[in-house]
Amino acid sequence: MEEIKASGFDTYFVDHTTGIYPVAASGTPFTAAYFQSKGDILTDIQEDMAAEQKARTTYDNILRLADDPDVRDPIRFLREREIVHYQRFGEPFRSW
Repeated sequence: MEEIKASGFDTYFVDHTTGIYPVAASGTPFTAAYFQSKGDILTDIQEDMAAEQKARTTYDNILRLADDPDVRDPIRFLREREIVHYQRFGEPFRSW
């Protein structure tokens, strides 16, 4: 409990114990309103591609702030995964 209090995790712990409760870095809770869908495959794929780029930017920002290799290594992996996802989502556009 001392470690939880010292880390500033105590208010989160009160509401969620150690369960995952998705929130943005700003503290904004996740909502399904974040999902975008127009029902047009090309529009929706472009939205997916934009989401991958936004995630990559977030990982880039974390890498700018983090010094610990135990943090940086998994973040680099996640960043690379976003790049691959972006490329894969873009494949239908290159085939036209």
